[in-house]
Order: sequence, then structure tokens, then C-alpha cells
Amino acid sequence: MIANSAKFAELSTQLALSKKAEDIILMDVRKVTSVADFFVICSGNSDTQIKAIADAIIEGLEKENMSMWHMEGYSHLKWVLLDYVDFVVHVFHKDTRNYYGLERLWGDANIRIIETN
Repeated sequence: MIANSAKFAELSTQLALSKKAEDIILMDVRKVTSVADFFVICSGNSDTQIKAIADAIIEGLEKENMSMWHMEGYSHLKWVLLDYVDFVVHVFHKDTRNYYGLERLWGDANIRIIETN
């Protein structure tokens, strides 16, 4: 299942890029937690962009027959959490992301920065 979770986490980064998400990182958290294998973290600059990023990820993964297990924050659009069990996508408003600092919290994880074109 790890190969699939890596594949879908990577796809999530590309779907986020398609909506111009910023500061995208892919974290391999397998060695630091049993919560998930991977975290995808990205930022948007407005409620509209955050919604567009989350929707693109949800719709893109559904096309690949990947169903979401749980979602939080979609009604407030400051921190949208998309839980696919083996990987979790965090779509933050930039200010909210700085406040919570997940990268610092999971700092022992292997972190890969996703470059924008």
C-alpha cells in the first residue's frame, strides 16, 4: 500500500500545482508517526483559491478511484484537511499555516519541496 500512498500523495501535489498552490511540500512521515505515511502541505492566498485547490485534489483523486475517508475545515477555508488514511493533504491559508507550523511539528520527517514552474 505504501507505493500507492506515495503515488497518490505525489498526484495530490500536482493537482495542487494546477491551482497555483504555493509552498508545496511532500513529507514522508512513516518514521515519525503511525497516523499516515505521507503529508502533503500547501498554501493558498484566499478562500477562493483554497477551495479551488481542495476541489482539484478531491476531484482528481476521485478520477483515480481514490476515495477520501474524512474532510475537515472545508466550511471555513483556513485549513482544509483531506484524509485519505495513508496520506493526508493539508491546504492552508498562508497565515494559518505559519501559525500552526506543521513543518516544525513534524520536523524529523523526510521533507521534499515541490518546485513550481
